[in-house]
Amino acid sequence: MNFIDIIEKKKENKALTEEEIKFFIENYVKGEIPDYQVSALLMAIYFNKLNLDETYYLTKYMIESGDTVDLTDVHGVKVDKHSTGGVGDTVTLVLGPLMASVGLVFAKMSGRGLGHTGGTLDKLEAIPGFNIYLNEEEFKNNLEKSNIAVIGQTDDIVPADKLLYALRDATDTVDNVSLISSSILSKKIALGTDALVLDIKVGSGAFMKDKESAIELSKLMVELGKKFNRNTKAIITNMSEPLGDAVGNSIEVIEAIKTLRGEGSKNLREISIKIGSSLMNMAGLTDSEEEAKKIIIEKIESGEALEKFKEMVELQGGDSTYIDDISKFKLSSIEESVIAEESGYVKEIEALEIGIVSRDLGAGRLKKGDDLDLGAGIYLYKKVGDYVKKGDKLATIYTEKADEVERAVERIKKAYKYSDEKEEYKLIIEEID
Repeated sequence: MNFIDIIEKKKENKALTEEEIKFFIENYVKGEIPDYQVSALLMAIYFNKLNLDETYYLTKYMIESGDTVDLTDVHGVKVDKHSTGGVGDTVTLVLGPLMASVGLVFAKMSGRGLGHTGGTLDKLEAIPGFNIYLNEEEFKNNLEKSNIAVIGQTDDIVPADKLLYALRDATDTVDNVSLISSSILSKKIALGTDALVLDIKVGSGAFMKDKESAIELSKLMVELGKKFNRNTKAIITNMSEPLGDAVGNSIEVIEAIKTLRGEGSKNLREISIKIGSSLMNMAGLTDSEEEAKKIIIEKIESGEALEKFKEMVELQGGDSTYIDDISKFKLSSIEESVIAEESGYVKEIEALEIGIVSRDLGAGRLKKGDDLDLGAGIYLYKKVGDYVKKGDKLATIYTEKADEVERAVERIKKAYKYSDEKEEYKLIIEEID
């Protein structure tokens, strides 16, 4: 088989066969097909797209390019969630303990932050000693002991995705629904959970900028999940403002702990309960999401969910005293308030801009391998729908970069958009299952 013929075929907008896609993935991972030829194929796919079968075969052979995690010997219903990325999105740290407390097994492989989006692994490493590098046996043991473990993806899981994603990033072919779907689903299917909820973000702070694109991606991913016999649902959620009130690493862990205490961000709480209710229904624990919601709220009020968070931290080597005493988290030494210069109802907070400012303050990366200031970040006091009077405090920034402070303050002010009338912010936009 000749790879140039495969490029030519897709360039002419013809469907690739299973054998051709298998040949492509297997030989690219072996290093027998050069990046410049794969770049040409990616560009052809970007413009001419893949059909459902092509996307399924691409996902299948990406999974088969490396190891998979067999969780069949772990007792209980295994559940997982994936977010397409946003700003102030700390759902995993809230949802995982909630699911563990109701008796589901929350098995999660997460990633690091890059660009304007934060990474779950970076946030967890703000807890001193927390170990994200568990081997498969340790991962399973922790799931058996406490129903929850969150770890980093190993190099042996879907190596094809690592190679392709780096090339997609370099060739500006990231935002294609088939390539996005195969990238996400290959890693999720490789981790052998029973039920999966996809949190598809849409808005200024998300990769999907409009509802139509988010629906297209959601439907494709749900169909793919079904083809792999995985119980899959997608929930489209709003990212026209940062999800939580905190944006950073340590500051988001603090907010997650507060939310598990019943004190945190109302939006973070709402999405976590919504996804959790869906997973409980999908797992057969409840007959309705309303019933599931009541159980989840009871777990928050009783403190059982927070105890599960502490269990996970202890089992993964972290200092759980930080969970009991959040004042132990040290935020960056330079602290500056952002003061409103006009009055009105908050209409929008440009989430992308807030994410970029947080990154520039030290909380995020421009490229892989960049060091983080885990104490840097932004806390927002006013969100969409709130009334702001001139002189009110909009936000507080934390950083060690004195030369970024003035610029950050001005950019945050400009990220706030106002209206004369209060507008309802719809957080849950649509469900696809």
